Amino acid sequence: SPAQKLVFNRVNGKRPPLLLQQISAPEECYTLAHEENVRFVYEAWQQVEQQLDGSRSGESACGPVQYVEKTPNPRLKNFVPIDLEEWWAQQFLAKIENCS
Repeated sequence: SPAQKLVFNRVNGKRPPLLLQQISAPEECYTLAHEENVRFVYEAWQQVEQQLDGSRSGESACGPVQYVEKTPNPRLKNFVPIDLEEWWAQQFLAKIENCS
């Protein structure tokens, strides 16, 4: 005798929600203007860091001054700044992996 078929009735006549196998985030697209802005900020920051290093070693009397709070905010005790170079490296590698 043939096996009985299972029949699933809809609750209140509604269809069950569709499950997506993979939910992918929208791919980030960087425009040429965006990349130029990032490059400008990066290069400017590299110059500031070089000038700071030079003023610490006594090479220059004038230049950028590093601000240090006298009384640090206790809420920022566990703050960890982002390593922008590492982040960009990860973005670059992810972009390469997505293209291949």
